[in-house]
Amino acid sequence: MVKIGLQFKATLENVTNVRPEGEDFRWFLKLKCANCGEIPEKWQYINLMDSVPLKGGRGSASMVQKCKLCARENSIDIMRDTITPYNVSTVLIVKLTSQLILGLTAIEATHTFLSLPRGGGAAAVKAEDSERFKTMVQFECRGLEPVDFQPQAGFAAEGAESGTKFPEITLLEKDWTDYDEKASESVGIYEVTHQFIKC
Repeated sequence: MVKIGLQFKATLENVTNVRPEGEDFRWFLKLKCANCGEIPEKWQYINLMDSVPLKGGRGSASMVQKCKLCARENSIDIMRDTITPYNVSTVLIVKLTSQLILGLTAIEATHTFLSLPRGGGAAAVKAEDSERFKTMVQFECRGLEPVDFQPQAGFAAEGAESGTKFPEITLLEKDWTDYDEKASESVGIYEVTHQFIKC
């Protein structure tokens, strides 16, 4: 069994909390047989609602299929607890001491300090997902390995400042735009890309 993470990357404009919406959200994947390397041309989808029993009563998976080339039975399962939204910004409060402030080079490389108190105390740190790869979901793979992902319909987001809900976002074109009337500003998700990593 191998755990593989799907990492999502996009440029966010005035939206946050980009996420797959609902248990019926379809993760469209191209899957490779780990035994023989066969990759079917068709996109296949898995979702949280589907649960197929594994041979021998060893639990269940989101998808179980027999490879057309080598006839091996393989499976892939969505790890429900790993689904994470992609955010434009998160504010973290970090407690600092005067000794720790001197050695902050690693933190400063990935976070922007909004305020840095003298001699210690608490500092607000702004951490952005926008334009960085972030694991959105992990899959438990037994003989099937995802090699490509096609975002389609079923994503949701909300206005970064207004909290306006944007349901039913389609990312098939790798870009999405709308207008947030409450905040009187355009919103968008651009340059959507992905990669897979072993977890």
